[in-house]
Amino acid sequence: MKTALTIAGSDSSGGAGIQADIKTMTANGIYAMSAITALTAQNTTGVTGIFDVTPAFLAAQLDAVFTDIRPDAVKIGMVSSAELIEVIAEKLTQYGAGHIVVDPVMMSTSGSKLLKDNAIDVLKAKLLPLAEIVTPNIPETELLSDTAIRDDKDMEKAAQIISGRYGCTALCKGGHNLNDANDLLYMNGEKHWFYGRRIDNPNTHGTGCTLSSAIASNLAKGMELTAAVERAKEYISGALADMLDLGRGQGPMNHLFELKGEFVV
Repeated sequence: MKTALTIAGSDSSGGAGIQADIKTMTANGIYAMSAITALTAQNTTGVTGIFDVTPAFLAAQLDAVFTDIRPDAVKIGMVSSAELIEVIAEKLTQYGAGHIVVDPVMMSTSGSKLLKDNAIDVLKAKLLPLAEIVTPNIPETELLSDTAIRDDKDMEKAAQIISGRYGCTALCKGGHNLNDANDLLYMNGEKHWFYGRRIDNPNTHGTGCTLSSAIASNLAKGMELTAAVERAKEYISGALADMLDLGRGQGPMNHLFELKGEFVV
């Protein structure tokens, strides 16, 4: 069985972060492991607290995983401090980790800030150059490229800047009222648009976590990068189309919409 590691924060409401990652990896046929960067108190209406683990404890989690069950892919999500980002970069380099997917989580879906200002420069300098692919949304794309995005051409310019600046493939996601459901992959100097179907579902909590985890799962299974992204978009469309409706805010998706069997009913 192929394996994947998620390095991210915990979401107490289960729709994003570590919980969404593990559900996604499991639904995509991968054995999921985790290294938790922070505990969060959050639900569908927002984040009310963040409690970071210590750098030493994060390092211990990563050592425990890599020295026993080596992951075939690694997904990195919420890491709020520079010190924790440095630990992740050090350990991934030490163990020669491959198929690294970085979701540069800076804000939650509800608008809560999740990345400290001093961590952004370290993320750019230490973590993004290790990535096979980075998956920013529109505001994150603007920050990483220092480019304002108003249309398709701006997205293409920004994706090219990110790919060239950090030496990785860039998947710049639509949304925020621009190219909703349409994502741009910039790889090896070439651009590829993925045109997704617009699903009228306000419950989008954890979509970024879910997409990046699905990509990591597909890379762990040996898929070529473009195919891994396309398959991940199909998965997230299915999860959104299931129309799960939980919570008083932007609710989660049903990650296990395809789950069948005698223990489900």
